[in-house]
Order: sequence, then C-alpha cells, then structure tokens
Amino acid sequence: MDENIKGKRVIVTGASSGIGRATAELFFKEGATVVLAGRRESALAEVAQTAPSGKAFVITADLSDEKQTEAFFARCLDSMGGLDVLINAAGILKSGRIEATSLELWDEMMNINLRSVFHLMKLAAPSLESSRGNIVNVSSVTGPRSFPGVLAYCVSKAALDQLTRCAALELAANGVRVNAVNPGVVISGLHRSGGMSEEAYAAFLEHSKTTHPLGRVGEASEIAELICFLASDRAGWITGATVSIDGGRALTCAR
Repeated sequence: MDENIKGKRVIVTGASSGIGRATAELFFKEGATVVLAGRRESALAEVAQTAPSGKAFVITADLSDEKQTEAFFARCLDSMGGLDVLINAAGILKSGRIEATSLELWDEMMNINLRSVFHLMKLAAPSLESSRGNIVNVSSVTGPRSFPGVLAYCVSKAALDQLTRCAALELAANGVRVNAVNPGVVISGLHRSGGMSEEAYAAFLEHSKTTHPLGRVGEASEIAELICFLASDRAGWITGATVSIDGGRALTCAR
C-alpha cells in the first residue's frame, strides 16, 4: 500500500470501464476512498465490489449537464467529507472528417471531453485548495498530435491539454497541482462505444501494433499507474505536465 495515497479522498469520472475503472481499482488497492462517477449505475456497482468495505461511493450523473454536475459534486463532498484528488477520465470518441462532423457531434464532443471537465475542475478548486490536492486529466496522444478522421476528438483533447496547463498556473499559488496523461491506443471500450464494430476494433488493434514503436497497444492498468503517481506526493513538484504514455506513438509520422 502506497503511504502517499493511503487515506486520500478521490473522485474518478468515467469509472465504469477502461482507464477510469483501472484507476479506481488501483486507488482502492493503495488505500484511498473513491467516488465512482458515471452514467451506468450497474457497471459502477460492479467496480465498487472490488473495493474494501466503506471505500467506494457510487454516484451516477450526466456530467455534461451542469445542474447534475453541481448536485453530483455536493454529494461527493457529503460522502467523503472533502476532496484530495480529482481524476477526469470520462470521455467519448466519435469519428468524422471535417465534412462529416455535424455541429451536434462537435458540441457533444466538446461538452463531454472539455466543458464538463472544466466545470468539475472549477467546482473542485476550493476543496482542493483546502486540502492542497491535485487534478489529473486523461487526455490523449491526439492532444499534441493530429490524426485524420477524428477531428472533433483531436480538438477537444488539444484544448484539454491547454486547460491543464492554464489551470496549473492559476492554481499553483494555492498549492494545487494539475497534470494530464496522454495515452496512445489502449484496450478499452472507448472506440466501440463510439460505434466501431467488434470486427473493425480487432483490426484496429492489430494495425496499431505497427503504429506504436514498442510494437503493441497499451493496457488500462499501465495508464492507471501513471495517474496514481501524478496524484501522489511523489509527484509533488510536477504541475502543468502533459505526459505521453503511448508506446512512442507521438514520436512517429502519419502511417
């Protein structure tokens, strides 16, 4: 058990699957108390079963709805009595070139991947200032790099990286750190929930072995380890960082 994490009060959004779930489970292992946030209560309850007694709170909300987000955050504080770490892992990915990206799709991507994150960070800032806590945002290799066919997603993650840096500067004087992780392709439900078929997803993962210099895609548990480090006191002098964890993908040219 990591003494730097033990006893921390943590919110993990998108905790029902993928990177969010792996992160919540690692925080449980390291002795933290975690609010599991998402829209699918049954899936969150399944994650909560992996936690020691009294260490998990399941709170469902649509975080793209500002009223639900405000009510959600109030319940988080009531449940845990404060906040030390905010992990923004919720996000969506939907494909579309510029000609095929409707304004509705654009707005949906920005609302979930960026606006909701900003709103939750804004709500959390006073509590994190009191605890001298920190925020870790889950961005993407598409933040610093451009990829065709996922225009709105790329823009949302690039904006999230800049939000991370700006917030880090503004909150540093109050002892709050803000960082982000930028994963490459990771095995999760992200692409499939965006409409990719099982057959297409399997082909995508196979192809991704050739686009990542280390020759494989990532595991959600690997991203969780980096998130947990950035959230711990071991990373106490790191803020405003957007850290690549992508098997070298960001180093390559388009393929």
